[in-house]
Amino acid sequence: MSLLGEIGKGNTQLVDNNSFSNDENVLIIREQPIMECALDVLTNLGNSGQVTLKAKGDAIPTAVAIANVVTQNMMKGNSKIVDIVVDSENGSGRYGVTLVSTIKIIIAKTN
Repeated sequence: MSLLGEIGKGNTQLVDNNSFSNDENVLIIREQPIMECALDVLTNLGNSGQVTLKAKGDAIPTAVAIANVVTQNMMKGNSKIVDIVVDSENGSGRYGVTLVSTIKIIIAKTN
C-alpha cells in the first residue's frame, strides 16, 4: 500500500499496516496542531513501545516537529528515533504524474 493511498485529509490516524515485521503502530501525520499529534504519539508509544510516523508533502515538517517534541521534550532520555526513511513516490498532479516526498520516522521507548 502506498503512502499516498493511506494519507487523506483529517485527524491523525492509526493505520494497521501488515508490511511491517514487528506489528508497530503507524500514525499518519497531516497538517494539524503539533502538540495534539505529539500526545497521540505519546499515548501509542506508552502502549506499544514503538511508533512509526508517516507523512507526505507539506506535512513532513509537522512530522519532524512531532518527533522532536516527543523525543527531546516529553520523553527526554526515555525515547529515541530508531530510523528515518526519506523517499518519494508518484502522485497525480495538475500536469500528470509528479513526485511527492514522503518520510517515515520510527520512534522507540528506551525505558
